Amino acid sequence: MANDASTVYDLVILGGGSGGYAAALRASQLGLDVALIEKNKLGGTCLHNGCIPTKALLHAGEIADAAREGSEFGVKSTFDGIDIAGVHKYKDGVVSGLYKGLQGLVASRKITYVEGEGRLSSPTSVDVGGQRYTGRHIVLATGSVPRSLPGLTIDGDRIISSDHALVLDRVPKSAIVLGGGVIGVEFASVWKSFGADVTIVEGLPHLVPVEDENSSKLLERAFRKRGINFSLGSFFKGAEYTADGVRVTLDNGKTFEAEVLLVAIGRGPVSQGLGYEEAGVAMDRGFVLVDEYCQTNVPTISAVGDLIPTLQLAHVGFAEGILVAERLAGLKPVPIDYDGVPRVTYCHPEVASVGITEARAKELYGADQVVTLKYNLAGNGKSKILKTAGEIKLVRVRDGAVVGIHMVGDRLGEQVGEAQLIYNWEALPAEVAQLIHAHPTQNEALGEAHLALAGKPLHSHD
Repeated sequence: MANDASTVYDLVILGGGSGGYAAALRASQLGLDVALIEKNKLGGTCLHNGCIPTKALLHAGEIADAAREGSEFGVKSTFDGIDIAGVHKYKDGVVSGLYKGLQGLVASRKITYVEGEGRLSSPTSVDVGGQRYTGRHIVLATGSVPRSLPGLTIDGDRIISSDHALVLDRVPKSAIVLGGGVIGVEFASVWKSFGADVTIVEGLPHLVPVEDENSSKLLERAFRKRGINFSLGSFFKGAEYTADGVRVTLDNGKTFEAEVLLVAIGRGPVSQGLGYEEAGVAMDRGFVLVDEYCQTNVPTISAVGDLIPTLQLAHVGFAEGILVAERLAGLKPVPIDYDGVPRVTYCHPEVASVGITEARAKELYGADQVVTLKYNLAGNGKSKILKTAGEIKLVRVRDGAVVGIHMVGDRLGEQVGEAQLIYNWEALPAEVAQLIHAHPTQNEALGEAHLALAGKPLHSHD
């Protein structure tokens, strides 16, 4: 098998999603010669089947809700229904514009871009369509796909994955969402805004179970108010077709029927049959194992993104790709503190957090060393204007830094940037309280919460 170039690349990257293309862009910026291989579209899951299209749908849902609720603001508006073709045109336009921009960016960096399905053929080479691409180092970034359960077949019609939900040619009259994590609650939120009758099935005790329990309870309260149904604490047992839909049975005997069943139980790594194990790469349940610098047990191979068992977030993939590129270029990047990564669930209302939960803080520091404070958005002027309810919860070590910030409310995902700085710079409540936050903003609620935690509340009770 012939190499397609006379020189060996500094870096050959298998996978052009968030982690892969970030590694390629940063490596080329640092003077490395890069080949980037992608079998589908540059941008991967995030751009084409994840972050961007789902958030476009959520914004369309926000517009639908605003049309229904105009009279609450003295605006005469009516909701006449969803033009799903129009929604997809809007969504696809957003994706297309970003895709073209990314293609231009990769081309401008003089990265060798290879379209085709690649397979790791040795610790220093990847084969694509009869060509071999050899590199001094290989980065595996083949991403993830929607998972299902044993015996539950996704048919793309009545039983669908998030990929199918993104291109569904209709708004289902009713839907069961299997899984109450990020993907599940976001699609439940969209479909409810579009007019569907939605039921979420989550086997764990709460929705968004990895979040602080207070955030989960606030979201559950908001979903009840919106008329989104959910079943918690009982696991899926089976699904069967009915005359015009699907019936789901839980292990407690309860059954639910709907037009469609969305399987939203998470995403699994794409690693099977790609030559990883043959090259000696250590793996666990399909994930590639890495150290804190994203290096595998094979010295010439690194891995990033959804392929490794870290947070499955696009911005984590970006950070991991940059880290690997900088390490290979001879710089000394700092390992990622995954607790310090901002997390946002973009349902209505939004759930945003950074740092650790109250429960985790008590495990680490002891229950008597953990102090919490809840600031209700009822005291925030801009939130009142927006008619959103929710809270900001702070978790701190007694007489020490803030180690967790947990927020629920419309648009609070936009406030997670400052929250990230507070956590990652190990800020004391008194230090944040000294900062002047603009009024009236929702950002001000973060300042007010820290004022209260510092012992000098303004628009809140002691």
